[in-house]
Amino acid sequence: MIRPLNEIVVEIDEADWMLSVSATDYPDGWRVAPHCHNKHQLIYAIEGVMVVHSESTQWTVPPSRGIWMPTGQVHAIRCVSPVKMRSVFVRPDRALDMPAESKAVSISPLLRELIQVSTDIAEPYEQDSREARVMNLILDELKILPTLPLHLPQPADARIRSICSTLQEDPGDGSTLADWSARLNLDEKTIQRLFQKEAGMTFGQWRQQARLLLALERIALGEKIIDVAGELGYESPSAFTTMFKKQFGTTPSKFFD
Repeated sequence: MIRPLNEIVVEIDEADWMLSVSATDYPDGWRVAPHCHNKHQLIYAIEGVMVVHSESTQWTVPPSRGIWMPTGQVHAIRCVSPVKMRSVFVRPDRALDMPAESKAVSISPLLRELIQVSTDIAEPYEQDSREARVMNLILDELKILPTLPLHLPQPADARIRSICSTLQEDPGDGSTLADWSARLNLDEKTIQRLFQKEAGMTFGQWRQQARLLLALERIALGEKIIDVAGELGYESPSAFTTMFKKQFGTTPSKFFD
């Protein structure tokens, strides 16, 4: 059942089951409007790349990664490519020790296979059945999801948002802090202070993260690393690879393995 709340859609699932799994396929470019759920949700795609937005953060989500979205958190989704989404929903009143904050997570091979199996499980099922054991094991895996650095904070301050919007539209923009200071008539120290306050990172760190997350999208779509590195403002593919490995712990070519 779907109920409108101002411009936000609240999706109400009144099923009594502690955990359920759904499968939905979306075409390239599809957008899921801002909404929230009355249950916790693991947003995961077995194929395709998504960008998930909340009010203060966005995440780039390639295959084998996911987003944990606690109940009540408003979010929207943009499909960068055709996406085969698998959503796991957990009743918060039946599982009290689930993560309380939104985050990007790694999907283990075990959890991936369990989710695949669970899409064919029909409710109701007996509590001591194989189906129940599969669902309980999924719940165990959800409690230990490793957090990944795939988020990009979205500052609320209008002045800082103007910088962020420009850099996301043109990630190769090499404007320095001094350049932005002159454009906005804002002291450099004030810009840095606002970035730290609003995003929890410096101007340079935010720009680096924005570039790397956009790189994930483009590499997932099959673009060559040498082309991606140049378009995002890196001096060379090796410089891009070094920064990518520093942030994600592996090289661009191995990230999607």
